[in-house]
Amino acid sequence: MTDPALSHDGFLGGALRIWQPRDGFRASTDAVLLAASVPAKAGERVLDLGCGVGTAGLCVAHRTGAHVTGVEFDAATAALARRNATETGLQMQVIEADVGALPAQVRAQSYDHVLCNPPYYPAGAGTVAQNSDRDAAMRENLPLAKWLDAATRRVRPGGTVSLIFTTERLPDLMAALDGRLGGGKVLPLAARAGRPAKRVIFQACKGARSPFQLLAPLMLHAQAMHLKDGTDETEAARAILRNGARLTL
Repeated sequence: MTDPALSHDGFLGGALRIWQPRDGFRASTDAVLLAASVPAKAGERVLDLGCGVGTAGLCVAHRTGAHVTGVEFDAATAALARRNATETGLQMQVIEADVGALPAQVRAQSYDHVLCNPPYYPAGAGTVAQNSDRDAAMRENLPLAKWLDAATRRVRPGGTVSLIFTTERLPDLMAALDGRLGGGKVLPLAARAGRPAKRVIFQACKGARSPFQLLAPLMLHAQAMHLKDGTDETEAARAILRNGARLTL
C-alpha cells in the first residue's frame, strides 16, 4: 500500500527498505552508524530507545540476527516501525511508550545491549524547525540524564550502552554519566579530513572499570571537499553504510 506522505527508502545498499515520512524527521546515516557500533550477536536481546521508524534497530537485527525491542513515544511513528519490521521480516518488537516511563514489560527485562539516538538540541535552544514533527524529534523533552539512566537500568552487567550525539554537547553527555557505566569510548565522526567532527558515537559497558578512550576519528568522505555529484565515501564508511559491516570501537 502506497501513501504519498511516505517514502520507501533503501539502507545498507538497498538490503533494507524503510517506510518513513517525506516531511518531518527522517532517518539518516546517523542511525546506520549507531547500529553498526552495537556489538550484538545472534540471539542476543537488544533495546532501541526512541526507535523512530525502526531504522537503527532493524539495521542491528539485519546484521546480527539479534532480537530487538524498540520503544517509541509517537503512535504514528511506532506504527511505521511495526510496518517496517513486518515487511523486512526481521525480529523487532515495537512498544509505544515514553522512554522516561517505560512500561512493566520493558522494565521486567534485562538486555544485552541498549542503543539510543537522543534528541540533539536542548529545549529552547537553536532554530525551531518548520516541521513540528521534525522539531519534536530533534529537540530535548526528556533530559539526557534520563535517557542514560533508562539505558543503564535496562542493560545487563557486562552489556553495552551505545548512542550517537552531537560533539558540541559531549560535555553534557560526560556530565550525565555516573559510576554504573565504565570503559567509555568516544568515536568522533568527521565528514572529511581536516573538518571538525560534528557527531560522536559513545559506547560504555555496565560495570566496566577500564579507562576512558578517545578514538581516532572515522572519516566518512574520501575527498577534502565535495567536487561532483555522486558518493565519495571512504572504504571504511562504504563498508558500513552500503554493505552492513560492523563498526568496531
